[in-house]
Amino acid sequence: MNSRGAARAVLLAAALLEVVWALALARPHPGWVAFGIAVALVSLGLLSLALRELPVGGAYAVWVGVGAVGVAGLHLVGG
Repeated sequence: MNSRGAARAVLLAAALLEVVWALALARPHPGWVAFGIAVALVSLGLLSLALRELPVGGAYAVWVGVGAVGVAGLHLVGG
């Protein structure tokens, strides 16, 4: 990855996948759990790609922050 813009886009994708895996792990069916684990691994992989161009502290804060706000927001809206 050569540009910070691309790294930020990858970081955003990784953060959005944080929401997906967290919600998938909340489902009781084993298929959802396996899906959640697979998505978590993809999210971590994308985070590692983004960290090649971005500072660790800021990137991690965005990754965790977007994930936490997304999960909380969806739980508030969806119940």
